[in-house]
Amino acid sequence: MESLSIVIPVFNEVNTIKGILERIQEVHLPQIANREIVVVDDYSTDGTRDVLDTYKDQTTIKIIHHDRNRGKGAALRTGIAHTTGSLVIIQDADLEYDPQEYPKLLAPIMAGKADVVYGSRFAGGESKRVLYYWHFLGNKFLTTLSNMFTNINLTDMETCYKVFRGEIIRSIRIEEDRFGFEPEVTSKVARMGCRIYEVGISYSGRTYAEGKKINWKDGVRAVWCIVKYR
Repeated sequence: MESLSIVIPVFNEVNTIKGILERIQEVHLPQIANREIVVVDDYSTDGTRDVLDTYKDQTTIKIIHHDRNRGKGAALRTGIAHTTGSLVIIQDADLEYDPQEYPKLLAPIMAGKADVVYGSRFAGGESKRVLYYWHFLGNKFLTTLSNMFTNINLTDMETCYKVFRGEIIRSIRIEEDRFGFEPEVTSKVARMGCRIYEVGISYSGRTYAEGKKINWKDGVRAVWCIVKYR
């Protein structure tokens, strides 16, 4: 039986953090013997830290607080270092991604076919909220550019949902502090020769008014990371 670690980087998500933790705990995973949730609060200032502290006595949830805001990549680096599971999944705290899709994300690894699984928002027939055209175009550009350097054929490199065999992701030295984590880790697992699978997922994206944080500067950094870690 496998064990699962769920890593959640959090920054100013007071309106959604409780909801995502509840959704994760509701997921039925009969093939997983043990699961742990590792939440890294990246110095939230909106009350998120207070909400998280109400979970500190739960044995299946680890709460880690950064002493300053460092970025999503830094929060993931901290969280991954605290994982113990044979499988590790990345989960955002903003309710854009549905934990009920864990079973199909885990399936290729559980079947012994994959070492890494990406949940693609652009593959399959799952429901997706219609939002920003330029974000969609930027995503396709970054994925294509990444594929050119890695020689793999992903459809959604920038997706949050990534599942790894624990020993693989814990062996990778994560250098990026912000959203550069996505192209960096993609380049590194490709270079390691990992068996990478994609599965189609649903996506309930949010607007900037609803709290979306990534911007065009992160896109420019992603291009640099694709070249840097090729």
